[in-house]
Amino acid sequence: MSKKTKALLYNLVCFAVIFISFRFLIELYTNLRGYWIPLTAFVIGTILAPKFQAISSPNGEKIYMRWILLKGIKEVG
Repeated sequence: MSKKTKALLYNLVCFAVIFISFRFLIELYTNLRGYWIPLTAFVIGTILAPKFQAISSPNGEKIYMRWILLKGIKEVG
């Protein structure tokens, strides 16, 4: 599996976990109804989910992560 595919899957899984978690939390603890629940969870998930990107370097492809809760850019693999 290529590093670009892994980065895409990491993005998808992290966003999905945050989206589903916040969707249920919003439904339980707020008075939002209808399409506002998934819309709010989407915005929160988009902001809080870490961003992964595969970058080619002279040593080969590497995956880097940037996250609002961590300072700087971290190398993942």
